[in-house]
Amino acid sequence: MHFLKQSILPASVEEVFAFHERPDAFALLQPPWDRVEIITPPRSLEVGTRVELRTKVGPFWIRIDAEHVAYERNERFEDVMLRGPFARWHHKHLFFAHEEGCRLRDEIEYTPPFGWLGRLGDPIAIRPKLNKLFDYRHEITRREVLAARDE
Repeated sequence: MHFLKQSILPASVEEVFAFHERPDAFALLQPPWDRVEIITPPRSLEVGTRVELRTKVGPFWIRIDAEHVAYERNERFEDVMLRGPFARWHHKHLFFAHEEGCRLRDEIEYTPPFGWLGRLGDPIAIRPKLNKLFDYRHEITRREVLAARDE
């Protein structure tokens, strides 16, 4: 399955990418309504960086392990889920110059858990959560990038 979220931010590609490289960025991008514990935060966005989390799904805590598999400064970084609730998860974070600043694009190729049942439930159980999550993340990115200009 494919998920896409794009936003135009009134900042340069370099400014938006620099936010993602901040040591606190990953924690800031975790929405307050999700129960997430960051076990091992990313040390960078570069290839080979591992991230470990615990998140609550219903009554259960689930561990998520991810690894960064692609990195081009000011252009992209990508991660894949090695362990977690999805059968497959490949997340591309893409940055493009735009006449109004930066086009930030998140592309995710994923396979829901539980086979055909997960695919059937995607429009009501997964897709709305992804929309809410990435609306939040893009808004936090906008806020933080603009705030960094004022410092």
